[in-house]
Amino acid sequence: MAAIQKIGVIGAGQMGCGIAHVCAQAGYNVQVFDLSQDRIEAGLATINGNLARQVSNGKLSEDERKATLSRITGSADMSDLAPMDLVIEAATEEEATKRKIYAQLCPILKPEALLATNTSSLSITRLASATDRPERFMGIHFMNPVPVMKLVELVRGIATDETTFTTAREFVATLEKTVTVAEDFPAFIVNRILLPMINEAIYTLYEGVGSVEAIDTAMKLGANHPMGPLQLADFIGLDTCLSIMQVLHDGLADTKYRPCPLLVKYVEAGWLGRKSGRGFYDYRGETPVPTR
Repeated sequence: MAAIQKIGVIGAGQMGCGIAHVCAQAGYNVQVFDLSQDRIEAGLATINGNLARQVSNGKLSEDERKATLSRITGSADMSDLAPMDLVIEAATEEEATKRKIYAQLCPILKPEALLATNTSSLSITRLASATDRPERFMGIHFMNPVPVMKLVELVRGIATDETTFTTAREFVATLEKTVTVAEDFPAFIVNRILLPMINEAIYTLYEGVGSVEAIDTAMKLGANHPMGPLQLADFIGLDTCLSIMQVLHDGLADTKYRPCPLLVKYVEAGWLGRKSGRGFYDYRGETPVPTR
């Protein structure tokens, strides 16, 4: 397997930009693809802001910030991903969307290129079957926010070959991240444990056991969590939380993974958390205010 030098990232959202940031900071040339030029420009501005914060915190020099930015380019033309050695798909957590992307992407990629998904819950084996290179496909799941979080889950599909896995592991090490290896079961390790806890916190709210503030305070001070579960749900995005719970419920056929009806209601209302301005907290004022 040739050394990885050029990296493509599909999706200029929160995760895609975070992945592009850490890859460029590690010295890789990165091409970010998104359908919308506006999203690309907003994403590059976010990366610049995050790099500037690292400079002000003394974690990065100004020269390093400029060098990192110079390694990132954005494009709304998928054919610009043709020369990439590794492409990481960080699109929305919907299987149909990811399959559509692979159908367009695979004919463009060179035969030896590796393809990875940043999915937080979907079957790697099933996604791999939608590509022309299941043996060179695997899950490389970064945590959010990518520049801060040290963990990356590596997940092999049934067809992933050993060279692909080894190359992915070595690549992640160059980003100064810690690898944990998960088997290809719904939601892998982190979200298999984390999302049912968040879902249970939402049930606790739904059943009137405690208010938003009471639940978050209880878990921060009673379990020493840095962020309450409802605050964390808003940070992740309630649509993403619901999607992962549905994957767990469908994939494992166990009623303990049933998404809380209140979570469903919030998503139906478009109250998706921080990104939409309202979730379990209302973010439209100077300070977040609980919505229940």
